[in-house]
Order: sequence, then structure tokens, then C-alpha cells
Amino acid sequence: MTLDETLLWLCSIASPIGEEAALCDAVEARLAKHGKVRRYGNSLVFPWIRHDRSVPNVHVVLAGHLDTVRTENGPARIEGDRIFGSGSSDMKSGLAVMLELVERDVKPPFDVTLVFYAREEGPFLENELGVVMEQDPDVKNATFAVCLEPSDNRLQLGCMGSIHATLTVEGRTAHSARPWEGESAITKAAPLIAEIGAFAPEEHIIDGLSFRGVVTITQAKDGGRGRNVVPDRFVMNLNHRFPPDVSLEDAQKRIESLAAGRAKIEFTDLSPAALPHKNHPMTQKLAACGVVAIERKQAWTDVARFAQLGIPAVNLGPGENAQAHQKNESTSLRLVHEGYEIFATFLQQGR
Repeated sequence: MTLDETLLWLCSIASPIGEEAALCDAVEARLAKHGKVRRYGNSLVFPWIRHDRSVPNVHVVLAGHLDTVRTENGPARIEGDRIFGSGSSDMKSGLAVMLELVERDVKPPFDVTLVFYAREEGPFLENELGVVMEQDPDVKNATFAVCLEPSDNRLQLGCMGSIHATLTVEGRTAHSARPWEGESAITKAAPLIAEIGAFAPEEHIIDGLSFRGVVTITQAKDGGRGRNVVPDRFVMNLNHRFPPDVSLEDAQKRIESLAAGRAKIEFTDLSPAALPHKNHPMTQKLAACGVVAIERKQAWTDVARFAQLGIPAVNLGPGENAQAHQKNESTSLRLVHEGYEIFATFLQQGR
């Protein structure tokens, strides 16, 4: 298959989060023609290139997720320079590059392992990359990693940490004709909502890159029992995105301080941040291979999982960042071809 055909093939196999098995089977069968594949649930590890292990060696992991978000998309198709289909940008374009690198017989001078994993688009603890990193010795012993998240071929360094917390403000019910007999949880929550709304982004400069810490209420749930009842409960989802130089524990304390006894807190998703590693030798080599730009990642990605194991990792992928999670998702084939050339150049250069 050509690179375009490979991406079209990947997009033609539906893989919404939790339903990755069919795509995992198909990719496994394709990789098995080139070597042994290890499978963990609906995730794959392909130990592609191996050199003499008697001497220390660079070991690079390329990682991409198989799953897509659930959104409205038509059939996978190519129209001019664009390919349409769920995951075409996020991130089957990256998967296509990974497969093509194997099938075009690129010969890196260092060890390379490919990881195709499931359930990235959900909660941190359900992401199967965590299982792979716990169980696979090659992955956990990598010296450098690249997550092929859609970045328009921009080298995006580090990532923000992300906390989701359920904030519950409690009041007391009453008939709305006699509100003084109760306490409205919604009215009680208003000062906290206003304070969060006024939270100004906090800039942190790391390796010359600007990361901005933010706090946002993203959902308001369970806000009343009836239209004539003073509500005794108001529930919100708060999302805190924190910079790489802030620990997960300190970010949790920030939320606790913000709530200051005004709401009960239940932390529902805890995802650590990752440092940018701008001056790492492999980052610099990758940066010299034709990337469009070098910038910070103002979002969370799985580079944070590698960071937890002390493995420097960066984000770089050919998909269009603005198309991620969009209805009728598409991406530019020109970007996909340019992305392939960046990775082929990176993998074939000397140590």
C-alpha cells in the first residue's frame, strides 16, 4: 500500500474508544509479516529494530493510539489533498507513518520499538499505555519516546498536567414560595463560581517555553430537584491544567485551597504533567529534521506517562491539531507525507 492507502485503510476500520479490537487485529496481522508482535489487551508492542545489546544503545519508542473519539463522520474517503474519516487527524495519520516506516524498510542505527495502544481518549487510569508500560520490558527501558499526536508537524514539547474534580456545594431544600426556610446550593455556589471565572492564566517559563496554568468549570450537573424547590445540591466539574514544574500533589492542593471548605471535592481524573526536554540530544536531532516549529504543548498527552518512568518524551505528528475531535474529521495528505519524511530522516541519521 502507499502511504495514502494505508491511512485510508486505517480510517475505514472503526475504532471508537472501547471498540479497538478490530483495528488492533488488523494492525497486528500487518505487523506480523515483519516480525514478532506482543499484545496486551487491545494494544500492541512491535520490537522493530534491535542492535547489539552488549553495548549501551539509544532506544526510541514511537507511540500512537488506536482509538478515536465518538463523533459524527461519513465514510473514509479521499477528496483532493484531504482524507476524511474518524481519526484521520487524531491520530491514524501518525499510525500510518509508523506502519510505512516499517514497510519501507527504513534502517535506524539505534533500537526502535513501536507501540499501538487503546483507550487514550478516556480517563487516565483506563488508558492501556499504562498497562503496556507496566508489563513490557522494552517500553519501560526506552531512552527516548515520541508520541505521534496531531501537531501539524510541529515539535510540541512537554505537556500540561490535568485534574478533573467534582465540586459539590450543599444547601437545604425548601418550597420556592418560602425560600427563607432553606438555603439555595446554587446561590451559595455563586461566589466560588465567580472566583474561578476570574482566575487569570498563570504563566510559567520552562526551557524558554511559556506554559499557562488555568482553572475552568466545564460542567454544571445536578442543580435542583424541581422548578419550585430550593436546591440543596449543586455539582460542578472543575478542570485544572497545570504546568510541568508543578507536581500533581501541589495541583491538588491548589484546588483544595480554591474550594476552601465551600465545596466537597472528589478527584475523578489525575494526570501528571511532563517537562519539555528541549535540550535533550534526541530532541535537538529531531528538531533538525524539518519540523515546522518548536513550541510547548498547552494540553495533556501521554508524554506524561513516559515522564513518570524518567523517559524523556516529545509530541510530534502529521495530523492537523485543529481537526482533532471534530465532526467530519479530516487531515491534509501533504502534511502526512511531510511527517513521514521528518521521521524517516530522524530514524536514519547517526547517533
